[in-house]
Amino acid sequence: MKHAAVLLGSILLIVCCAGAQVNSSDSLATAAPLIDASANALALESSLPSKPAANAAVALPDEPAAPPQGVYTVRENFSWQAYLGFTFVRFYEIPGTTQNKSGFNYSMVFYFKNWIGADGEFVSTFGSQMGTSSHLLLGMGGPRVRWSAPRDIELWAHGLVGAADFTPQTAYGKQGALGWEAGAGIDINAHHRHLAYRAAADLVGTRFFGTYQYSPKISAGVVYKF
Repeated sequence: MKHAAVLLGSILLIVCCAGAQVNSSDSLATAAPLIDASANALALESSLPSKPAANAAVALPDEPAAPPQGVYTVRENFSWQAYLGFTFVRFYEIPGTTQNKSGFNYSMVFYFKNWIGADGEFVSTFGSQMGTSSHLLLGMGGPRVRWSAPRDIELWAHGLVGAADFTPQTAYGKQGALGWEAGAGIDINAHHRHLAYRAAADLVGTRFFGTYQYSPKISAGVVYKF
């Protein structure tokens, strides 16, 4: 009887162990697909592009840089101008008598404003009359206006009044008379900022020998600015 109880207990123990092994295998088989599915889901989620956070700042493109400012050359306008040049005058002495006179022309201008100034001029020209040398002198002053044009060009105009002197002495009248001049010119600035080249044309009016003389004058020379 004792031996029968031991045998029965051994059989029950073997049966229980076999059942546990079967249940354990079934549990592992059931859990394996679940583990594989979770791993695949994690791999798929990691491969997808991440969504930006709702509160994350969106990077904006940088603003384009401002274009560089242009640099323009500004030429200085000096207050003083001194001029020396060659001068030619077609002097209408009396009706039917004319003389070609050449010499030099000197002037000094002070611009008390950028566009207007005081002009003083001295003209000395020489010629001949009936085999005798003659001399026409002019000393005048008055206003001058100017305008700075493009390409380093300065345009100007003036009106002057003063005294005139003519030699030699003649029987027609005195050597001195009232004189005036009106005209315009152009200054072309040189590379040196203090220098310019000038060309000018004027009409000179005088009253010698009881008659009026209206004589054209042209001049060309160099201006020094300071």
